[in-house]
Amino acid sequence: MLTRDPPAPAATLLRRLAWLRNLAIVGQLLAIVVVVLGLGMPLPLAPMLTITGLLLLLNALTWWRLKQPWPASQPEVFTQLAADTMALAGQLFFSGGYANPFVSLLLLPVILAATALSAGYAWLAALFTGTVYSLLIVWHVPLPAAGELDAFNLHLLGMWFNFLISAALVAWFVVQLAGSLRRREQELAAERERALRDAGVFALGMQAAGAAHELSTPLATMTVLARELKEEHRQDGELVEGLDLLIQQAERCKTLLTRLTVSAGVGRELAPVPLDAWLNETIEHWQLMRPSIVVVRRIEGVRPVPSIRPDPVLAQALVSLYNNAADASPDDVAIEAEWDATRLQVRVLDRGPGLSPELAEAAGRLAWSSKGTGRGIGLLLTHAGIEHLGGEATLLPRASGGSLARVTVPLIALKAR
Repeated sequence: MLTRDPPAPAATLLRRLAWLRNLAIVGQLLAIVVVVLGLGMPLPLAPMLTITGLLLLLNALTWWRLKQPWPASQPEVFTQLAADTMALAGQLFFSGGYANPFVSLLLLPVILAATALSAGYAWLAALFTGTVYSLLIVWHVPLPAAGELDAFNLHLLGMWFNFLISAALVAWFVVQLAGSLRRREQELAAERERALRDAGVFALGMQAAGAAHELSTPLATMTVLARELKEEHRQDGELVEGLDLLIQQAERCKTLLTRLTVSAGVGRELAPVPLDAWLNETIEHWQLMRPSIVVVRRIEGVRPVPSIRPDPVLAQALVSLYNNAADASPDDVAIEAEWDATRLQVRVLDRGPGLSPELAEAAGRLAWSSKGTGRGIGLLLTHAGIEHLGGEATLLPRASGGSLARVTVPLIALKAR
């Protein structure tokens, strides 16, 4: 079953109506000049120019109103359309009424209402315009004689000019309507894609929460056994070194599980920390898991350094990008972070094989991976997490080879202090 698309925002309609009214004012003035000076037909200029002046005043009030904070409404748009209809009817009244070749322009407010307002207002506009047209049949000021031009030829000339105006307006309306439909289809497609991705992220989150609960016990057991082995084999330096690394990584896993619990809304809220300290800590903790990776880091920004409440979602998103860069080029990974008063930007650069612009666009929207064993879940979660914070994540090929992952996040999303 077909349904009517929801109407456009009223403020957009008011702005569009104001621009059309500007054209109507110019058109009315040109028509008066052509008829009076070009065709030598006397018209009642005082009332007709007064109507044009009232339209100018209405437009000035409309532009002022659009700058005000209160929201526009469909009744307001319909009221302005009715005012435009009355203004056009007034001009027609003083220039021949229903016999004026420009009388078909009364259809313009009806078309606007039908394409932009709800069905009720569209029918009301049709009824109102039909009533006005009917009254012009009975009450109007007849057109005076046109010198050498007879009435019929003058009417044909007006019909020709009216056709040009109508054709231009119809083309404009169709272009605007087609553009609105394309934008709406794109928005719906993006919304469907976002919903599918969020559903997948939610399912992964549920599985991760269950895994976190199940992993806490074996991690605790692993840590206890590693410490006991370390005590028993204290004289074996190589074994002790390996056990120390195992304990560090087990503790790191426990920390990650704790942050996963915090991000799910369970447990205490993390205390504020300086932004640069949090960035350095995130990189250092990641390097505990990837000690063989060569990393060049640059972290800088405005002073004083803002404080944030560490966000586990952002930390995990960054770690996912660090891992991707490390997998692509273990010997050449660069991490650059900078911030100003309103936003944080992190760039992760590698010298791997890179990727095409098409694949860069697909990454994060689909579960896609350039690694033979990868499923693209890391990039999917990264994009979802960054967008949840109101930020943006982009993956780009580097001109000199490799890839650039860029993350931009507003500091207000990190509860900056």
